[in-house]
Amino acid sequence: MTYDLAIGDRAYSSWSLRGWLLFDAFDIAVKTHMARLYTDDLPQLLAQYHPAKTVPTMRLPDGTVVSESLAIAEELATRHPEAGLWPADPKARAIARTLAAEMHAGFTALRSHCPMNLRASYTECQPPEAVLADLARLETIWAWAGPKPAGRAPGCVAPIRRRMCSSRLSPPALQPTTFPSAPRRWSMSAPILPIPLSGAGGR
Repeated sequence: MTYDLAIGDRAYSSWSLRGWLLFDAFDIAVKTHMARLYTDDLPQLLAQYHPAKTVPTMRLPDGTVVSESLAIAEELATRHPEAGLWPADPKARAIARTLAAEMHAGFTALRSHCPMNLRASYTECQPPEAVLADLARLETIWAWAGPKPAGRAPGCVAPIRRRMCSSRLSPPALQPTTFPSAPRRWSMSAPILPIPLSGAGGR
């Protein structure tokens, strides 16, 4: 059973990275189709995944289209219970779903202020109050989730941690050395260069 997955560049799109991790981290076979962000390539790719409008979008072997990373996670968990996308323990699974939902939809100030670019290390990042509030909220929910929050929310924690790491930000309780390394089998080809945060792109 092989799936098709439409994504943007994983280095610049946290949504795409999240969707791809759901397959890569759990060894689920997938054929990845990537389009450049903010070009005509993306709508042309998504035209093959009607009625999808965003990435990541998955196509099942029977042709059914599933959009949004949380919906993809739930569908894969149902089809591949042996992969362990969600914890087997009911309490841990409830915590994981709660954490994943907030990570998926929240933290807009942090997302806006800290560009998604895994090929760069930004400098001169002066987070405003709204970003500091997001960092405090992350510290709260990660502490509540337990010592390994990444294991409780498949594909959701790593992208935002990497975004924070690129901008040299972290809640007080999470030192930069706790940030996960690059996902398995993914080697970034471009060097990581320190550049000013102002004027940076990527989401």
